[in-house]
Amino acid sequence: MADKISPLAPARFPDLPAIAGLEAAIGRAGFYKHERPDLLLMRMPAGTKAAGVFTTNAVGSAPTDWCKQALAAARGNARGLLVNAGCANSFTGPAGDAACKRALTEAGAAVGVEPREMLAASTGVIGVVLDDTKIPPALLQMKLAPVNWPDAAAAIMTTDTFAKGSGASCTIDGVTVNIAGIAKGSGMIAPNMATMLAFVFTDAALSAPILKTLLRHETETSFNSITVDGDRSTNDCVLLFATGQTNVPPIPDAQDERLANFRAALSQVLRDLAIQIVRDGEGATKLVTVNVEGAANDLSAKIIARTICESPLVKTAIAGEDANWGRIVMAIGRADQPMKREMISVRFGDLYAARDGMVSAEYDEAAMSAYMKNAELEITVNVGPGAGRATMHTCDLTKRYVEINGDYRS
Repeated sequence: MADKISPLAPARFPDLPAIAGLEAAIGRAGFYKHERPDLLLMRMPAGTKAAGVFTTNAVGSAPTDWCKQALAAARGNARGLLVNAGCANSFTGPAGDAACKRALTEAGAAVGVEPREMLAASTGVIGVVLDDTKIPPALLQMKLAPVNWPDAAAAIMTTDTFAKGSGASCTIDGVTVNIAGIAKGSGMIAPNMATMLAFVFTDAALSAPILKTLLRHETETSFNSITVDGDRSTNDCVLLFATGQTNVPPIPDAQDERLANFRAALSQVLRDLAIQIVRDGEGATKLVTVNVEGAANDLSAKIIARTICESPLVKTAIAGEDANWGRIVMAIGRADQPMKREMISVRFGDLYAARDGMVSAEYDEAAMSAYMKNAELEITVNVGPGAGRATMHTCDLTKRYVEINGDYRS
């Protein structure tokens, strides 16, 4: 299932800051036939707070159901996280729920954490019950240590071609705090939470309600603003943990102005992780940013942007380096949102393909073709006089995407 590294991959895994109090262990339970790590266990210190956002896919999965219930029951207290790759444990009924619980009980016992303070995430094939009997033997070989971020990110990969991480440091009321996160995702990417898995940690002391508010807000412009193939996964989740090991003055709520730097840093980390997922889109050769302006409101702009980004005809034209702006106009129209046809414009970078509802007078096919050969493209459309705007990120749709997904279970 392994593929060569995406041509859009970053040059190297970034240097991430250490998060005080956070430990991790990596192992192999054998969910894959070939030799590779597929298990990540993390332990946080007592007092750690957590929040999560989860897929809106109605099928869901045993681990996402567990996390939602555990976070609510423990009021945001969490001390452990177990992640497996190779089996999504989704659409598996009571057997899947029981397997998830047993796996967390075993993992919690191995690191001295009560099961009720353990969270879970699984990724892989849907419809297969997690074989939790493989986990205890693996746990015996796993030793907690300060987090090796590249190894942790690699352990949760599935069809990903590179490990994804991002980090930042900032201040809260003059005190320096750190943020570090990892993510996985390559296909079945069309978030509406989020999609994929992402785990972000900070050493700041912040309450669970604050984390929840910040996470929900910042995912809208990060994970909820990307799409690879329009398919929303059953297991998507983003979890944000605060170990509280760096003492900052008490912050009463998420609107506190002293959180401005932290909010910006968190936004940067989440957005970076989200775009890395698009860079690793299955078979992707081009990273595409679509800006929509002039819409009736921001939500309308986002619906138009998503329709453009998820159009197979638009995406295959981009794969063929064809500036087929007519397909973009088609996608704008089928978004069923308010617009002024006579005001529609389409621009590739600085090159106008259409203005005022018709082909642009300065349209230059040669210049357009040259622009389309770039690995990173920006398409901007204006749909009317409104103030609504949105930005989404996607990739092209290539023959390789079909090959990867045609062979996924073979």
